[in-house]
Amino acid sequence: MITFIVSIILLVIGYFTYGKYIDKMFGTKVERPTPAFHQRDDVDYLPMKTSSNSLIQLLNIAGVGPIFGPIMGALYGPVAFIWIVVGCIFAGAVHDYLTGMISIRNKGAHLPELAGKFLGKVMKHFVNIFSILLLLLTGTVFVTSPALLLHNLLDGRIALGIIIFVIFIYYVLSTILPIDKIIGRIYPIFGALLLISAVGIGFRLIQTGAPIPEINLKNMHPDGASIFPLLFFTITCGALSGFHATQTPIISRTTKKENNGRFIFYGMMIAEGIIAMIWAAAGMSLFNGYNGLSDVLARGEAALVVSEASHLLLGSVFGTMAVLGVIILPITSGDTSFRSARMIIADYLNYGQRSVVKRIIVAAPLFVISFGLTQVDFTVLWRYFSWANQTTATVALWVGAMYLLMAKKNFWVAAIPAVFMTWNIFTYILSQPIGLGLDLTLSYVLAFGLTILWILYFGYQYKKITAGEEFELDHQIQYQQQTT
Repeated sequence: MITFIVSIILLVIGYFTYGKYIDKMFGTKVERPTPAFHQRDDVDYLPMKTSSNSLIQLLNIAGVGPIFGPIMGALYGPVAFIWIVVGCIFAGAVHDYLTGMISIRNKGAHLPELAGKFLGKVMKHFVNIFSILLLLLTGTVFVTSPALLLHNLLDGRIALGIIIFVIFIYYVLSTILPIDKIIGRIYPIFGALLLISAVGIGFRLIQTGAPIPEINLKNMHPDGASIFPLLFFTITCGALSGFHATQTPIISRTTKKENNGRFIFYGMMIAEGIIAMIWAAAGMSLFNGYNGLSDVLARGEAALVVSEASHLLLGSVFGTMAVLGVIILPITSGDTSFRSARMIIADYLNYGQRSVVKRIIVAAPLFVISFGLTQVDFTVLWRYFSWANQTTATVALWVGAMYLLMAKKNFWVAAIPAVFMTWNIFTYILSQPIGLGLDLTLSYVLAFGLTILWILYFGYQYKKITAGEEFELDHQIQYQQQTT
């Protein structure tokens, strides 16, 4: 219990200390106009309140990731707490903040554009493919998973196909309509439900004296699955997730002032880390040990753990509310997945989105493909999701490192987690059955070598940029700079 409470306190302290340092080091300019104003189109670019932006950001990045991932990661034991705290403060929140702020400085650009600018044109095409794949996978799964949960909650009284159809209709509207028409209005309500349910679970864990284990480095996984690299692909949202890099530019286009960025981007990642801590603790303490948790996961996956934990701790009424929150979460990530995909494709093709007809032209193929994917077995494709997710996160960290290096600022805050994750993603794809399936020790060595090669490429790209014409770090706009 002490480890759990201290971990949450550390996350909060991280926001007020390291988060403040990152913000100051980046050098926000309150007087500099944001894309919400100088790119305003009243569709994707428009100013919104910080409170609305923050809750939308939290729901965009959350999904079921900070719930299902930590529950499955709880099988590794208290070492999961270390990854959530350290990963969230020093990697995930830095990743989200830099992605959001660099996007603000570059006309609200999405990650593929930023990767092309800072890491080379080849990376732009690579990240475009990865991002769209990631968003299509996320959007499609977040149609079927909430539909199944709602179908079961209603005891099958409404046909599954009808529920899927209704969710798709909502996704179409939220993808095409201006962001303030649907998302900006209903997300604050959904955000409140998410926070209330998470706080309720956390409070009851403490009140009931749940046997949450104290910190140790022992691998408790019943099947002996290795901590490195698997834990870092099991717990993503709540620690570090590339999906966030596809979502932050949505809010970078609606942020009023640069000094709102720390609370919106860094702060909401810390909030997600706290949610992840709560559900990891619930997974470790409520099912008679790690074998008991493993049995529940085998019977009904993480959704069953959520349902049983919610009703056990909160009772019938509030437990049902918590489950409803879990149903809402994937929907609030699914809708913005398709919206992000539309925006990324439009940016890539330089195809304006002010006209609703143009929005439909870009979005329609996405929904056709997604609907087709709901009809097939998604298991094999989903195995690659975690790797694609963390690969995207790694690219985003390298973008942040290059930006800070070019700005002559402390680029190590992004480079250190980027190096670690580069070694991680190479080890994963080399050692796991979905990749080459090599011996784990051999994979460590080969991945280390590949990481060195990437660092050399990063250095080459830096020299290439600095040796060329004057590089425009930030999009140049006319504004009245305040003097002191």
